[in-house]
Amino acid sequence: MAQALPLTFAQFIHLLYNVVDRIFIGHMGGDSLALTGVGLTFPVVTLIMAFTALFGNGGVPLFSMARGAGNTARGRKIQGNSMALLLVSAVLLMAAGYAFRRPVLFAFGASEDSYIYAEQYLNIYLAGTVFVMITTGMNGYINAQGFPRIGMLSVVLGAVVNIILDPIFIFALDMGVSGAALATVISQALSAIWVLRFLFGKDAVIPLSWEDVRIHRSIAGEITKLGLASFIMQATNCAVQVACNATLQQYGGDLYVGVMTVANSIREVFMLPVSGLIGGAQPVISYNYGARDYGRTREAIRFNTLAGVVYTLAAWLLVYLFPGQWIGIFSDDAALIDTGISLLRIYFFGFVFMSLQFAGQSAFQSLGDARHAIFFSLLRKIIIVVPLTLILPAVGFGVRGVFMAEPVSNVIGGTACYLTMRHTVLRRLERKIDRS
Repeated sequence: MAQALPLTFAQFIHLLYNVVDRIFIGHMGGDSLALTGVGLTFPVVTLIMAFTALFGNGGVPLFSMARGAGNTARGRKIQGNSMALLLVSAVLLMAAGYAFRRPVLFAFGASEDSYIYAEQYLNIYLAGTVFVMITTGMNGYINAQGFPRIGMLSVVLGAVVNIILDPIFIFALDMGVSGAALATVISQALSAIWVLRFLFGKDAVIPLSWEDVRIHRSIAGEITKLGLASFIMQATNCAVQVACNATLQQYGGDLYVGVMTVANSIREVFMLPVSGLIGGAQPVISYNYGARDYGRTREAIRFNTLAGVVYTLAAWLLVYLFPGQWIGIFSDDAALIDTGISLLRIYFFGFVFMSLQFAGQSAFQSLGDARHAIFFSLLRKIIIVVPLTLILPAVGFGVRGVFMAEPVSNVIGGTACYLTMRHTVLRRLERKIDRS
């Protein structure tokens, strides 16, 4: 709990980077076109975060297990390899983003009207790719060394700066969407400086040095293998966002893409406490497993599950009872609010099963079971959501079918993931506890 609570708060604050942008952008004018344009950039942002998770989340559990086993030298190499992989991938992603942004955005569901806003946001956001990836990818190493409050402050710093700069750039300087992106880049740059200052400083248990920032094939392979589950989870989110936006543009137009942008934003708000608790427990699970304390490992997994279920039930009730109020936070467009109320209720049905998905995924990843983690990432998004997103509208459900795909996948995928985790991970831990 001591590790999870600061990280939960940090995750909530981190949400403000993008959510505050959307709130201000949604209230820029009388329609939702600017918000729709920013929503079209989500798959690009998600893909950047996928590579961040690949090399950040993939290294942190290995680092925690090495630290738990007392192998400091291996921990230093893992940390340095993550840093090197993040830097290289950031440069490549930024270059690819600038080269292909126009065809990519139209493939993602842009219209001529919404593309203007999407391009304005992405042109500036891409310039800060390296800051985004360092902040998010390396902050986990601060938490894994037992400094969750320092990790929390790195996120709080950027979020506070972003909140201050957003209204100045968007409204006072009349920069609009470009101002929101610039505020985000500046705030992420400051967070990146904070993270690197700590990791390279004397207060770190296992400090980072530039000599360690090298790509070693064997360690990079281990990081990539374990991080592949997180990468696939994010990359499949990207695929789902593309399928949803393109299908909504085909069957409904910009208004419905705007509704999905708001729905995803509300979902992010409610998912943060769950992902924060689970993310905070991951280093604890990995550390105790490496230290052979299997009882505490099991209890952390059980705590994740129980807390997640209770919370997501409460969150679903809030959305069901007050959908218009939640939509109104992100837009003052009356047409979007009226259209979105029933669609938001559909989208959030079965939300509680997401907690089961995250509990199972985090247990698999924390203990190095990449095979199961990858499979269940693919099952929920690629095997269930994407096909349903394309099929349901075509067989008569129209735009409602796009919003129905998510709850169906939550029920099937979440249940399957959790039950498999119980019959594999928990049973294995119980056998180890009995023998100890």
